[in-house]
Amino acid sequence: MKTKSLIQKYNIPGPRYTSYPTVPFWDENSFTKQKWINSFKKSFVESNQKEGISLYIHLPFCESLCTFCACHKHITKRHEVEEDYINAVLKEWQLYVDLLNEVPIVKELHLGGGTPTFFSEENLEYLLDGIFANSEKHSEAEFSFEGHPSNTTKAQLKTLYNCGFTRVSFGVQDYNEKVQKAIHRVQPFEAVAQVTNWAREIGYTSVSHDLIFGLPHQTKENVIYTINKTKELQPDRISFYSYAHVPWVKGVGQRGFNENDLPKDDEKRQLYEIGKQLFTDLGYEEIGMDHFALKTDSLYKATINKTLHRNFMGYTSNKTQLMIGLGMSAISDSWYGFAQNVKTVKEYQEIVNAGEIPVFRGHILSNEDEIIRKHILNIMCNFYTSWQDESIKIENIQEHLELLAPLEKDGLVIINDNSITVPQKARPFVRNICMAFDKKLFKQKVKGKLFSMTI
Repeated sequence: MKTKSLIQKYNIPGPRYTSYPTVPFWDENSFTKQKWINSFKKSFVESNQKEGISLYIHLPFCESLCTFCACHKHITKRHEVEEDYINAVLKEWQLYVDLLNEVPIVKELHLGGGTPTFFSEENLEYLLDGIFANSEKHSEAEFSFEGHPSNTTKAQLKTLYNCGFTRVSFGVQDYNEKVQKAIHRVQPFEAVAQVTNWAREIGYTSVSHDLIFGLPHQTKENVIYTINKTKELQPDRISFYSYAHVPWVKGVGQRGFNENDLPKDDEKRQLYEIGKQLFTDLGYEEIGMDHFALKTDSLYKATINKTLHRNFMGYTSNKTQLMIGLGMSAISDSWYGFAQNVKTVKEYQEIVNAGEIPVFRGHILSNEDEIIRKHILNIMCNFYTSWQDESIKIENIQEHLELLAPLEKDGLVIINDNSITVPQKARPFVRNICMAFDKKLFKQKVKGKLFSMTI
């Protein structure tokens, strides 16, 4: 079947699999905060000395609303909110540290948003000093943050570098002015060039640019132009995300343009294929789903070494079993369970200041969940999985093979006796392949719109 027909056939709503089970299928009824704490403590004992832990800190403030964004954020121009929020994050961190019998060793730390560079360099330093007042940095630590090119200062870059940060990701999206106006993210190429050059001058070893395809008014000429401009700066990594149009989740934020302005189906996929070919021509290697990296970057090396990992922060070369999410709406992952914090700044600060961990929902994984999670991670990271080992055998594997049969017929998956392989040409369909392993998805009837389109 031609690729065009395959896209029409398989472009359906589906998860991005930053977790399994995915959030809509968490068993919130049986979840309790105490169960989460128990799973957190168990994971910490198993992993802290062995590999360290990861921290994700959600810094939710933005001065203006970007209409493409599906993140949890708080729009304000009042910078006096910074200190109270940071104090709450440090109190939440202390609540977790108080549960432990040894000093946490932080191997990976990521500042996400919102807009982390909304915060002044003084407050960013205050936050990080507070985190490491009662923890240690791993000998192979890798710290990263997300920067807005139009408000990231050289002082912020220097401060974070001095605190141990060596990776930065700048949100570019697209360089076409009409597209930028539609998504309310107007920023010139010169701003991106300036912060990219500053980062390298200071000593950052990995600079990433985030681009998006499928944005309103975006054409193949826009994508070619944006990538040619990106070529001038040659970032170490490029994230080339499919725009996830989910206005039923995020409300008015993603309705800042007419939906007829969005490229759809085959037209949208063509934008990706053009981008992918250009990245390949420029010497980038495709990593998992949506990501490209130069061969000198750690993400590529992790792919070669089969150590690539995927979690709520996306792909990472620095796997840890335990990831603690701090801040409003942040999600934690103990491997045995997930927990999400409350979603508003006001409620988050009130709960933390009352001395409580601000978790409001989560899921404790069953043995079956853990096994399926391993297989979905293998497919998302390595485009291969095997259930030959007795410890990861899937109950009723025939159910999954039956769901994979149409994809096998269309050449999108190779099924062997105890394994499957995703061929190179089928990588755009990796979410569909993972869906065949997702028991929660095909055993429960989905009500309403939950996910973005897979392709």
